[in-house]
Amino acid sequence: MTLSTLATRHTQALLGALGRLARAPLATVLTLLVIGLALALPAALGLLVRNAESATGGFGRAVDMSVYLKSGVSLARADELAVNARAVPGVAAVKVISAAEGLQQFRQYSGFGAALDALPSNPLPNVLRIVPRPRSSGITALEGLRRTFARWPEVGMVQLDAQWVLRFDAILALARRLVSIAAVLFGAGVLAVIGNTIRLEILNRRDEIEVTKLVGGSNAFVRRPFLYTGMLYGFGGALLAWAVLEGAVLGLQAPVAHLASLYGSGFALTGLAGRELAALFCGSMALGWLGAWLSAHRHLRDIEPRA
Repeated sequence: MTLSTLATRHTQALLGALGRLARAPLATVLTLLVIGLALALPAALGLLVRNAESATGGFGRAVDMSVYLKSGVSLARADELAVNARAVPGVAAVKVISAAEGLQQFRQYSGFGAALDALPSNPLPNVLRIVPRPRSSGITALEGLRRTFARWPEVGMVQLDAQWVLRFDAILALARRLVSIAAVLFGAGVLAVIGNTIRLEILNRRDEIEVTKLVGGSNAFVRRPFLYTGMLYGFGGALLAWAVLEGAVLGLQAPVAHLASLYGSGFALTGLAGRELAALFCGSMALGWLGAWLSAHRHLRDIEPRA
């Protein structure tokens, strides 16, 4: 068989599969809806995890540390230390909070203004507020910055509230595991839906298959249009899943941007990237082909021309 003949037969099988799907629009749309929603759910979870990981950089300014200087360190020396701190790798910004400013803030928010007036002097030290760079917002990088500043002789204490970072990393790790489990489960569901759909189509075309085999058609020849049907179901389901995800992203962009602005971040929700989109379509079409092949391989063996 020449290459052109093989290409012609594959083209005929593809066009035939498209024609059969077009002649049953309601059944085709319902099947695509099931496949599309099954694909959209794990893809949406993966998209959520990826945006959450991206947001940890966008919300980097919510992660900071307070470097409390010793009581004898003057404000002028605190300003010099702030210059040195800005040169430390991983530091995005440094703000000096003077002892007087710290006392004023404490007076404003604590409600102990009258008690503070009774103090003979300001007991608070000068403080450096350190904001790490987004790529240094992980727990390991933050701990490294904490140790760096703790070694300075003028520093009395470095306070780092990293517990929420640990919890958030644990949540992301759990979510990534859930994405993998959901992808496997819903992928198996897509496989079952396409396999059952192809099974029903084979049974409905039993007489046609018997005639094709009677005139010499092989199982591979008979199976070919069903494989293309499965791949078309996979492609259409992926297209529908992509549309659902893009619609969800568009609907959530404004409230997410508003929430990010409350944390002083410019984070914006994003949809599927090129590699993720390619994985969605290729994976869905592969599931369609596999489901169709398994079903056709199982049921075509039982159909033989009747004498």
